Amino acid sequence: MTWKVLVSAPYLVPFMDRFGPWFVENGIEAVVANVSERLEEEDLLPIIGEYHGMVCGDDRVTERVLQAAGKLKVISKWGTGIDSIDKAAAERRGIRVCRTRDAFSQPVGDTQLGYILAFARRQPWMDKMMKQGVWEKIPGRALNESTVGVVGVGDSGKATVRRLIGFGCRVLGTDIVDIDPAFLTETGIEMTDFDTLLAESDFVSVCCDLNPTSFHLFSDAQFKRMRHNAVIVNAARGPIIDEKALVRALQNGEIAGAGLDVFEEEPLPFDSPLRVMDNVMLAPHNANSSPKAWERIHWSTLNQLLEGLKA
Repeated sequence: MTWKVLVSAPYLVPFMDRFGPWFVENGIEAVVANVSERLEEEDLLPIIGEYHGMVCGDDRVTERVLQAAGKLKVISKWGTGIDSIDKAAAERRGIRVCRTRDAFSQPVGDTQLGYILAFARRQPWMDKMMKQGVWEKIPGRALNESTVGVVGVGDSGKATVRRLIGFGCRVLGTDIVDIDPAFLTETGIEMTDFDTLLAESDFVSVCCDLNPTSFHLFSDAQFKRMRHNAVIVNAARGPIIDEKALVRALQNGEIAGAGLDVFEEEPLPFDSPLRVMDNVMLAPHNANSSPKAWERIHWSTLNQLLEGLKA
């Protein structure tokens, strides 16, 4: 039997020539989608009924899409987050949903630390001024003078914490699940409740998954609890932060800045107020950038696809 598989993961698509022999060897007809960021529900509905498998990125695999997927056996997500897939609806239809846990913890940890360092030491702002001919020493701070709160102490949260302790920060953590006591002993992180973390942190690092408990976890009330000099960094998922509330908090001086790799709507709209704010650093959902990690995820995703097709 030949299985027909839709490949729509933007990070895998450019390498399909290299993986072509693997698909042929395993009896898979791979159809590469015309995709930039993701496929939406309306993109998938007319075509999904043809496929036995799917290698996806952040495509909107809704219940309506799954209802139209009469042949689908497996969805293999390239990466970790499956918040764009209706997993419960897939399970009801006997469709396996696969992902690679701990896929990008190391580069995401680097990204979180990079934003924190940039805001603490102010290099991007001094660089800009120097290139404009302005010689001005902007006050910064050392990280060993700072408290950093990590929201979500899972794989990427732990990677972030390990980096922070090397700089002598006081690190606070909060999570809805218990954290391994060995990690607490190893790092010295202080676990606390969410409100205390917000009130005491100079930097807040968002590392949690997007799920019903974390959607708009940060909104007006949470920004009002934060310090006026605090900076929030998000390299997790955009909808964890209510973006309109974030804009209000930045405009009103309730917090001092934001480092954002992810957004509620991606790509970030051209008219977003975030694009013109001097106290915001932006990146195009690129915290997973790591050739070594990508290669591991390529093979993990393909192997899980094959297992699901054969099941």
